[in-house]
Order: sequence, then structure tokens, then C-alpha cells
Amino acid sequence: MPSPYRAIFGRPGTKSFSAAGLLGRMPLSMMGIGIVTMVSQLTGRYGLAGALSATLALSAAVLGPQISRLVDRHGQRRVLRPATLVSLGAVAGLLLSAQQRWPDWTLFAFAACAGCVPSVGSMVRARWAELYRGSPRELHTAYSWESIVDEMCFILGPILSIGLSTAWFPEAGPLLAGAFLAAGVFWLTAQRATEPVPHSPEQQAKGSALRSPGLRVLVGTFVATGAIFGAIDVVTVAFAQEEGHKAAASLVLAVYALGSCVAGAVFGLLHLAGPPSRRWLVGVAAMAVSMVPLQLAASFTGSLVLLAVALFLAGLSIAPTMVTTMALVQEHVPRTQLTEGMTWTSTGLAVGVALGSSAAGWVVDAAGAAHGYVVPLAAGVLAALVALAGYRWLRPRAARPPSSPTAGGIPAPAETPATERHDETRAG
Repeated sequence: MPSPYRAIFGRPGTKSFSAAGLLGRMPLSMMGIGIVTMVSQLTGRYGLAGALSATLALSAAVLGPQISRLVDRHGQRRVLRPATLVSLGAVAGLLLSAQQRWPDWTLFAFAACAGCVPSVGSMVRARWAELYRGSPRELHTAYSWESIVDEMCFILGPILSIGLSTAWFPEAGPLLAGAFLAAGVFWLTAQRATEPVPHSPEQQAKGSALRSPGLRVLVGTFVATGAIFGAIDVVTVAFAQEEGHKAAASLVLAVYALGSCVAGAVFGLLHLAGPPSRRWLVGVAAMAVSMVPLQLAASFTGSLVLLAVALFLAGLSIAPTMVTTMALVQEHVPRTQLTEGMTWTSTGLAVGVALGSSAAGWVVDAAGAAHGYVVPLAAGVLAALVALAGYRWLRPRAARPPSSPTAGGIPAPAETPATERHDETRAG
């Protein structure tokens, strides 16, 4: 491990809470794609599969920030454990209703309840922020490490979820995802020494963290970015099936995550000058451009190998953009609402994943998988446009318009603007 990464683990408890976060985030890459694989295997209906995945993501988008707001106020242990139990019960109901061929509405009801899942990535990053507050270089490296962990989840998760559901039984992928969630959350919340101290209502900033214009720009852009991820998952599974190699979809999606993982590892070693907002805008634009080769590979070659190469290149822009996002969140959100602010970016991704997976499922059913890659291309263009339109609210304070309010009407802590990077998990 390069020395900057080794250095951040010198603090007691860091290895344990990061490892617990890895387990707790595995469902992020397993549950949605596992539901798509399970339902498509049982019913052959990609539209239904995408809609269920979208329902789960939308539910998590609605409930996630509320859970994180409670965490900021009451602490991780008191909130995360009961929320996780509710989510696990709903997942069990979803699997049972799918296996027993119950009416479609029962699937949607359980999928909606399963969204009561904590944003484990935000909880882990909040612990890093507490440990290295005022140390921007160490925090940059820590956020980069968590970006690598995110991509490790997206490399291993689809392989496990799709592989088990196709080789063993359809419900195997989501079932294992639930087991990972339980193990990760309960292990993380057992570690009290590194848990951030909760803030009382008197210490809390007034209103929601979304009062910050900068945070709203980040969330809005990430809705479109999430649509890229959700659409790629659904379309890639369908494309691989059309080519007669459905199980290979997990490997192709793992290559996509591998590109992001490599870029994140390198990015964590760098200490770039200039405002994070500029790097963020470049990253979003690069993500949009990287969608063009996917459409070309699917439409004109029909080759899974070339598609995997295109996805690897597309993945190179993900982790640096996500890492920079966390730095911007810290610049624009009060310290007492940091967990909530981080979760709102995950919420934006979750909403986008819901929209993207649903739209992609219907396009695949109507026109075939090759045409489905138009959905992530359109989402990438939209993300770039939203980022460009809102860039004025993300520039350093001295360069922003005089009328720009501070986050939540409360000046950010003096140490947060120095932080140079952000990290965001995909879909959460």
C-alpha cells in the first residue's frame, strides 16, 4: 500500500471501521442488480425488474437523508441498527413474494420498505472527517481510500450477485446482499471509540442541509449521474443475455468498476492545486463524453470484449469526480449536518439510479439492448449541462456572486474550505 494510504491507518480503529464499511456497502452494488437478475430470471420482464430496482432506489433516496439527520442528532449506533432490521425484514418479504409469484404490488411494497437502509458510506466518511478534521491532505487520502473501497464493492458485488443468481438460484444474490448489510452495520456500530459525537438540537443548523445552493447543485447533477449507473447496469445485463452470455455481465460491470478503482488509487496520491469545483466540473464532463464509445461498441460491434474496454475507460472519470464531491460537500454544508449532506449526494445518485434503471428497462423491452445505451448517454449530457449551469455556486467563496448565501444560512467552519476532495458512493 502506498505510504499516504498506510499513514491514514495509523489511528486506532481505522482499519476496523473501514472494513466494516466495506461489508456494509456491498449491497450497494448487489441489491439492485440482484433484483434485476432475479426478476428477469423468474419472469423474463426487464421492465418489471427495472421498475422494482427503481422503487428500491427511490425509497432509499427518500428515507436515507432522514436516517442520516437522525444519526447527526442521536448517533450511529442508536439509529442504524433498527433501520437496518426494518430493511432486512423487507428484503426477506421481497424474496419470498418473488419466489412464490405473489402479485406485482407485493413486490413493489416490499421494495419500498427495503429502502430504509442506512448510507453506510456516509457513516464511514463521517468517521474519517472526525478523525482528520483540520488535516486536508490526510482527509483527501482517506476519502480516496473510501472511493477505492466503493469500487471494490462494485467489482465484487455484481460478480457475486449475478453469478449466484444465475448459477445457484434466482434469489441468491439479494439474499447474500442482505447478509452483508447486517454484518457490516452491526460491526460498524459496535465500534464506539471512532463514532462521531452526536449533535444536540441546539447545536444543529436550522433546517435541512439542502438549504445550501452548492449542495443543491451537487445533488441535482448526481441525479443525472446516477441515471448513468442505473441504466448501464440494466442494459449491460440485457446486452449480455442477447449475446448468449448473461453471466458475463458481472465481469463486464466489474471492469467498469475496475477503471474507477484504478483512477481513485492514483488520484489519492495526488495533491492538486486549484479549486475542487473546477476539477469536479471537468470530471462530470468527462463522464458524459465517455458514454459515446458504449453506444458505438454495442450498436456496431456487438462485442462484449469491446464493450468491457469502453466501460473501463468510462470508469476512469468516476472516482476522481466522486472524491472531489465530498470536498465540496464539506465546503457548503455546516459541520453539524455533515452526515446528512453526504447522504443527500447519495440520495441524488439513488434517484438517478431509479430513473435510469427504469428508463433503460423499458427501452430494452421496446427496442433491444443495443439501443439501451442511449439512456446513459442522454443522462451524461444532462449531468454536464446541470453542472455547468450551477458551477457559479460551487466556486470558491471569494469568486462566488455576492448574493450567494452560505450553507443553511450559517457560515461553514473555518477548517472545512481547505479540504481538497470528496468521495461519493454510487447509488449510496
